[in-house]
This record gives sequence, structure tokens and C-alpha cells, in this order.
Amino acid sequence: MDNTQIQLLVIVALAVVAVSVFLSFFPFMLWISALASGVRISIITLVAMRLRRVVPSRIVNPMIKATKAGLGLNINQLESHFLAGGNVDRVVNALIAAQRADIPLVFERAAAIDLAGRDVLQAVQMSVNPKVIETPIVSAVAKNGIEVKVKARVTVRANIDRLVGGAGEETVLARVAEGIVSTNGASESHKDVLEHPDLISKTVLSKGLDAGTAFEILSIDIADVDVGKNIGAQLQTEQAEADKRIAQAKAEERRAMAVAQEQEMKARVVEMQAKVVEAESEVPLAMADALKGGKLGVMDYMNLKNIEADTQMRGAIGKQGEDGSHKP
Repeated sequence: MDNTQIQLLVIVALAVVAVSVFLSFFPFMLWISALASGVRISIITLVAMRLRRVVPSRIVNPMIKATKAGLGLNINQLESHFLAGGNVDRVVNALIAAQRADIPLVFERAAAIDLAGRDVLQAVQMSVNPKVIETPIVSAVAKNGIEVKVKARVTVRANIDRLVGGAGEETVLARVAEGIVSTNGASESHKDVLEHPDLISKTVLSKGLDAGTAFEILSIDIADVDVGKNIGAQLQTEQAEADKRIAQAKAEERRAMAVAQEQEMKARVVEMQAKVVEAESEVPLAMADALKGGKLGVMDYMNLKNIEADTQMRGAIGKQGEDGSHKP
């Protein structure tokens, strides 16, 4: 291979590299596609997008769809939404879907919904095709104390005007559950709820539960109604058990007081016996003083002893008669 061929190959390689760099920086094919689709955009505008770190295909392709759909959007609107962090393609698809469904939706509203973090395309689709939300089992108690378990299906439609700042599905479910509980609680008997479950739907719908939410409630259908526990009887049983425990505690308190009083009386008896013993111990001393002082004679003392001995003998005879050991 001579030098001429080598130079030719180098020139070709440099040309290929130059063309690749040019096409990557200047989206020539994208510009041709835009012109062929009726989108009037200059190559300078596409280059300026590159300088602003905007991917031209993410702007031009949605612009082509918007132009074909007759939305009347411009490049600056789409580019500004892209720079704000929005999803341009999803917004354009939502606008096209809203136009086909005859739903009034402008670009500014769709862009605001998208920047708020909601799926604007899904919202438009939900406006056309309502969504059914199923509540968990809601437990409520009627006035007769019987528990009623209710499961409902809520049909909602997205309200595009309230998507920004409106409450979500959790709020709708919570309000429906609150309405079910209040309706069942106002019923005289659980039989009324079983016989007319549509009363729950009518009562809940009449309260306007969709106020301040991003949805519009179309209908509330009761899917299942079951009878649960007898809460009233259970509460009465628990109350009776509590009263029983209180009565037992009071009885135990009275018993403890009686035992304490009995022990106190025994202590007083022992105290009195001690005083009797103490008093009896002073009798011999008093007799000795009487003998010394001449107030009591020897015969008197002997008669006193005889009386004591006779008393003890009579007591012993009486005890023998009581146990049957002595027979007359």
C-alpha cells in the first residue's frame, strides 16, 4: 500500500468522523422528519436545544403528534415544560385523548397536573372510563349491639379541575367508611341494614363525600353485608365481670377488716387477763398487811382457806360429772 492510498483512507476516516459529529450535533434527519410532518422548525433552533441540554427528539416528536392532532402548540411551550422536569410526551398524549373525548383541557392545566406528580394521561382515561375502588371490610355496630360488616365498591371519575390540590383515593375510602359506620350506627337493628342495604348507599351519597377530592363519586354499591359479633352482649358481660371483681375486692377488704378487728379483740382479752393476774397478785400482799395490822385474825384466814378448798373440791366434782367419769 503506497502513501497515496494511506492518505485517501485517512481522509475518508476523517470525513466519516466529521459527518458523524455533524449529525450528532446537528439533528439533520430529525429536522427533515419535522418538515415532512408540517412542523416548521429551523436547524438553528435544534442546535440551540443541544446547547441548552435539551434532547431535540423529546420535543420534536411530541410536537409532530400535536401538529397532526391539530392542538396548536408551539416549540417554546413544550421546551419550557421539559426544562421544568415534566413529561412532554405524556402531556401531549393526554391532550390528544382529551380532545378525542371532548374533554376541555388546555396545555397549561395539563402541564400543571403533570408537574404536580399526577399522571395526567391516566386522569383523562379515568374521566372517560370511571374506576371502581373497593373498600376494605368496614365494621359498624347497630343500636341493638349487633356488629355488621360491610364491603362497598365505589365508582369514581377523575375531576381534572381538582387534580391539583385535591385529595386522593385514600381520602375517598376513609369518607365512605365513615358514612357506612354512621349509617349503621343510626339503625335501630342490624336487621334493617340486612333488609335494606341500599339505605347505606343513599345516605353516603347524600353527604357529598367527594368534596375537595380529585374524584367525582358516581355510585356506591354494597358488595357484601355480614353479621358479626354481639358487641352489646360482650360489653355487658365485660361490665358484669368488672362489677364482680369490684364486689370481690370490697368483700376481701371487709374480711381483712374483720380479721384485723378479731385480732385486736384477742389482744385486748390478753391485756385484760394480764390486768386480772396483776390484780390477783396483789391479794396475798393485802392479806399479809391485814394480818400484820391486826385487821385479819388467824381464824379468819383459816376459814378463808377452808372456803377456797371447798370451792376447788366442788369445782373438781362438777368437772367429773360433766365428762361422765364420776357416777353418784
